[in-house]
Amino acid sequence: MVTGSTGQLGYDTAAELRAHGHSVLAADRGELDLTDEMAVRAYLDAYRPDAVIHCAAYTAVDQAEQERTACEQINVYATRTLADVCGKLGIKLVYVSSDYVFAGTGTEPHEVGDPTGPRNVYGRTKLEGELLVEKLCPKHFIVRTSWVFGMHGRSFVRTILRLAEDRDEIKVVDDQIGSPTYTKDLARLLCQMVETDKYGTYHATNEGECSFYDFAREIIEQSGRELSILPTTTEEYGSVADRPRNSRLSKRSLDEAGFDRLPHWQDALHRFLDEFAAESAG
Repeated sequence: MVTGSTGQLGYDTAAELRAHGHSVLAADRGELDLTDEMAVRAYLDAYRPDAVIHCAAYTAVDQAEQERTACEQINVYATRTLADVCGKLGIKLVYVSSDYVFAGTGTEPHEVGDPTGPRNVYGRTKLEGELLVEKLCPKHFIVRTSWVFGMHGRSFVRTILRLAEDRDEIKVVDDQIGSPTYTKDLARLLCQMVETDKYGTYHATNEGECSFYDFAREIIEQSGRELSILPTTTEEYGSVADRPRNSRLSKRSLDEAGFDRLPHWQDALHRFLDEFAAESAG
């Protein structure tokens, strides 16, 4: 079962599972309201999937500051229901979490066991979800990732490509450092994980690191578009939600478990842009 199956990661995860010969319950919001506890319990009890990959999430970081309850409904309460049922029925649960569970200080990549300290509502709800999964479902994988982009949904890459169509110049923050993550690469890893019993918490992003400013410049360069991009600071940009400056995630957990690291983010971006161009041309 894949929640959020029409979103960026959920769509590619469902496709990857099918490519591996698995039957997939694609549970998008039209199929199943994850905030309806009784409906979720009945659904899982009826279908008894071998695993649930929980990709659905409230991810509007700035909006979450004003919509705390809506954010909690998806990221905390729906996760609690899934974790509780999966734990009781012996179902594997993959919970996709975020670099935002950390305060994001310093310059070193965060290790799995480092102290958490989310700076905003979104990060706090993702951390609460992690804690519930750990408590309620023994057969769990918690996978923290960052800066996700893919073909099916909104992302930083699509935003930059859109802005290049109608603007000459934009400002992008250059003091938030992390790793972009392509949904197709992450989906491949989630599929690899769920076929094992190597339960635990992992960090998974594409290799390499950059600032959002570097990322934006690379998008424009690789896509062959024209757009002047100026660096700015987080303070000058003035987002509603406070964001971590250091979103680097150590992949030591993947190495120790024998899972493959993802390709470099620049390679991932190149593959995304090829697919994006083919879709646009079609």
